[in-house]
This record gives sequence, structure tokens and C-alpha cells, in this order.
Amino acid sequence: MKINLNPVPRLKAFSSQCKRVLLVSSKPDTQELKLSAKITAIGMAIIGAIGFFIYIAFLLIGGL
Repeated sequence: MKINLNPVPRLKAFSSQCKRVLLVSSKPDTQELKLSAKITAIGMAIIGAIGFFIYIAFLLIGGL
């Protein structure tokens, strides 16, 4: 079994994949950016609330 230690072909393939992704991607418009920010904020609030309720539950139980 022969192992190829030459990284050049792998780097070329990776760079071509990156170039293809950058050509397809586009900058989001204002509406899309606002929607993404709202969804992210709601998710952070939900996760924070869950953590807060777990903390309160442990305080009431006396585990902390």
C-alpha cells in the first residue's frame, strides 16, 4: 500500500471547492439579515430561559 504524502493535489481540490462556494454565495439583503437576527435572538432567549429555570430548580432543591 502506497501513501501519497504530496499535499498539492488536495490543496488544489480544496481551493477549487472554496472558489465554487464563494461564487454561488451572495450577500443577504436587509430583510433576510433581520430575520436571521430575530431567529438567533429568539433561540438565545429560549436557551437562556431553560438555563435559568434549571438554576432556579437547583436552588429550590438545594443542590447548589
